[in-house]
Amino acid sequence: YLKISKLALAFAIIHSKPPGKSSKEYTEYLAKTVSEQDFGWKWKVEVLEAEVLRLRQELLLNRISPRFCLENRKQDTSDETLLDRESINLTRYSSQLEDSGCDVSNGSAFDSLGIASDFHQSEHNVNPSKHWLERVPPLNLCHTSKEQSLSAPVQFLQHLLEIRKLSEGGILQADFSELDNDSFTICNSVSRLLDGLTVFYNSPKFPFPNFLTEAVCVLISLITDTKLSNHVLKKCFKKIEEFKKNLIQIILRNSSVNRFQTLHSISQTLALLGKNNILRNSLISLLLSEVRRFAEQLLQAHQVQSMYDITQYENIFPLCMILEQLLQNEIQERNVSSSDYEGEEKIRFLKNLDQIILHLSDEFSLFSLYLWRVSVLLNSGQMQ
Repeated sequence: YLKISKLALAFAIIHSKPPGKSSKEYTEYLAKTVSEQDFGWKWKVEVLEAEVLRLRQELLLNRISPRFCLENRKQDTSDETLLDRESINLTRYSSQLEDSGCDVSNGSAFDSLGIASDFHQSEHNVNPSKHWLERVPPLNLCHTSKEQSLSAPVQFLQHLLEIRKLSEGGILQADFSELDNDSFTICNSVSRLLDGLTVFYNSPKFPFPNFLTEAVCVLISLITDTKLSNHVLKKCFKKIEEFKKNLIQIILRNSSVNRFQTLHSISQTLALLGKNNILRNSLISLLLSEVRRFAEQLLQAHQVQSMYDITQYENIFPLCMILEQLLQNEIQERNVSSSDYEGEEKIRFLKNLDQIILHLSDEFSLFSLYLWRVSVLLNSGQMQ
């Protein structure tokens, strides 16, 4: 039946083709027309799905805290969105972002993007008063552009964080058990946020837009919040793991000339994700695996005197720095808790590491030094 259908379609195309066009050209024209129609339907479906998610988000927020949504509706519903807000930090450092990206001295490069400072400021600016209700933007979550589609889950998750702070201060009553009753909404919102961040880190724009700073701050606040992080990690752990793997690969494969600002921004995002103990161990395993894999490839290339990927060699250092920072954090917390890193990747990383360092130390001294520093942290008595 399929063969007969294909043959009938071929004859129909041949008989109906306009004069002056070959059958192949007419077939390509018809295929393009059909694909454009399919794209139109897909776009309509995406808009409807976004609207359904927006309604589910509003409903979930109303179930968690009816008073919050009531106060939110009373505010002046202006067209203010995350994309319209001014960011003092990004304006202050816009000149830095326009250079080659090599100037990362004198403090954290992440701070130069305004993200770390915004994150720490959001941690301390908890003012348990009605002012929190007055400054929360209205729920306007259905947008079309990539930037606005990222702002949608950010706004919803921001509302969750605001309710959390208000309930902690005794201003609002909130029932966060509703998050267990509607796992789809929280999972979908976090997934859209992570996918949006991955897209923008893959094709960054300079200077970094305000909404990207907001998105990173919301993500970090969400996974470090003592009450909300359990709900998020329980439902979205695999998605967050995929997000971390994507960021690591973006760091390794980025070959653009002005890539260093982006790499430092992604590195600090990974480091902040590692503030969560559950995410830290898996992140350490991922980093150990990538650094070990590259070290073995570099050793093989060095032994046979073949070419190696110079871009990956330059990009491996941010991963080494993140790894060292996470292991140091693990040692510091080991003084007050029983958490430590013991995984298969630790054994694999340390196996034959001395021989690798010995062979690479002359030509690749800086990389060998990083390998040695990581091995010292892994072999520390506090880490065993």
